[in-house]
Amino acid sequence: MATAPLVLTSGEPAGVGPEITAKAWEALHEDPAACFVLLADADYWQARNPGLPVEKIGDPAQARGCFARALPVLHRPLAVHPAPGLIDAATAPHVISAIGEAVELAFAGTVSGIVTNPIQKDALYAAGFRHQGHTDYLAHLSALHGHPVQEVMMLVADDLRAIPVTVHIPLKDVPAALTGEAIMSQARVTARGLARYFGIPRPRLAFTGLNPHAGENGMMGREEIDVIIPALKQLQKEGLDVLGPLSADTAFHAEARAAYDAILCMYHDQALIPVKTLDFHGGINVSLGLPFIRTSPDHGTALGIAGRHVANPKSLIAALRLAARMAGAAA
Repeated sequence: MATAPLVLTSGEPAGVGPEITAKAWEALHEDPAACFVLLADADYWQARNPGLPVEKIGDPAQARGCFARALPVLHRPLAVHPAPGLIDAATAPHVISAIGEAVELAFAGTVSGIVTNPIQKDALYAAGFRHQGHTDYLAHLSALHGHPVQEVMMLVADDLRAIPVTVHIPLKDVPAALTGEAIMSQARVTARGLARYFGIPRPRLAFTGLNPHAGENGMMGREEIDVIIPALKQLQKEGLDVLGPLSADTAFHAEARAAYDAILCMYHDQALIPVKTLDFHGGINVSLGLPFIRTSPDHGTALGIAGRHVANPKSLIAALRLAARMAGAAA
């Protein structure tokens, strides 16, 4: 039996979302496994993509009946149709509402997973949005549904799965934020997610150090000795297969990657730089720990090129394909 379709949110309408959505449908419309429904303003998406076949539907279940011939859209009209590259605060409630409705559809079981187009956070902040981004907002919505979660951001590129333990904070704040509990809780969520969605029953988890050369036995910092190593020892007692702490400058070459299924990094750039170096256009953001599947392209709204139809859709296509595979594994 086929799984329910995925739902793709609108994201920032003035960005490249409409263009990469059209290209993703063109690439995937002959693949039933990758069927998705767009939650957006169908008229605006079609105006941004002349010639794109669009079909307005009333229920996600109708998506499979038209996906091969047209982009299925749950039509939600925008207050205004912004010019490409020019954000308009009037569209912010629409963007926020699409995320919330996608979560409702996921909890109802009418979609098998959520894929999110990029948002422009400063535009949303002006409308009262008070979250760092998609991931923590999805966790907030999950909690409102009675499912408090520990969300984990996993970046995927080629054979690399990388998790930043601390994320969008200044580098000077990382040592204080890096606790043993943060490392252990994210490792547990990662292990469960890899088992459920990626078919890895006992994943091998590697961990970087915080300091150069993983602290070099305390000569370059004590976070490895005082925080990271005790956390890894506890995870080993719990039965997890752990490796580290590794010196970050030697943890990401091909031979090193063969030794682990995912690597937990101590701060944002430790994880993001290797992912974007391996596959800048095809990297994917996967949210683990949520009570539903969520992936997204690992790039922003690209307002500077919006409307020119030159945006690379590879990351969105990869995010849709991965979400479909995860849904199949969890079915």
